[in-house]
Amino acid sequence: MHIDWWTLALQTVNVLILVWILGRFFFRPVTAIVAKRQEAAKKLLSDASSIRHQAEEARSQADKARAELDAQRLRFLDQSRQEAMAEKARLLDEASRDLAKMREAAAAAAERDRVACDSAMMRHAGELSLEIARRLLSRVPPDMALQTFAEELCREVRSLPDSSRAGLISMSKPGGTIEVLTATDLSDEQKQYLRRKLVEALGAEVPMTFRRDETLMVGLELRGPTTVVRNSWRSDLERIREELTDDGRLGKT
Repeated sequence: MHIDWWTLALQTVNVLILVWILGRFFFRPVTAIVAKRQEAAKKLLSDASSIRHQAEEARSQADKARAELDAQRLRFLDQSRQEAMAEKARLLDEASRDLAKMREAAAAAAERDRVACDSAMMRHAGELSLEIARRLLSRVPPDMALQTFAEELCREVRSLPDSSRAGLISMSKPGGTIEVLTATDLSDEQKQYLRRKLVEALGAEVPMTFRRDETLMVGLELRGPTTVVRNSWRSDLERIREELTDDGRLGKT
């Protein structure tokens, strides 16, 4: 094997020149760049550490603020719950009072409706009874009907207290008169008959005037200054109505 020392020397010189060139124009700039990068990295790490410290401090403050907010929220929720419960109780109490008033009003309205219905039914029943009785009475001779009501009226007169009868008899003085109401016009004969029966019942001659009053429906009434003797369907209906009202079966209208 033959070694060319001149060639080897030239190659060595070339290598040294290349290393010098690389060190001069490559390694030093790269080293400087790496150093700068390291300094920048150190600065970034320092900044990151500072930022992390600030972040941890901010997080700690945020945790404190969140804890305070949670406490405030709990206090607010508790206060709101208490206020809501108080408002609920107030509304329930108000609703209960309103419901009680509505029930009372409904009961009163139902009672009024019942009374009105009972009154209407009684009026209808009374009208129907009157119509039936009127038709039946139309089949009875007028003199017989007058005689029946006259007898009953005279019986009522005879049963009057002495003071009431004396008040009627006192109308026999000059200018005095008692009024006899009839449901229909009477003939002269019927008036004479009725006057005679009443004089017998009173036991004294008393002037009488006759007047027609259709509201009696059927029957007679004797009226003095302070005493009224009734024997008519109107008075009977009024008495029945009062009895039903006292029994609570019929309301007042």
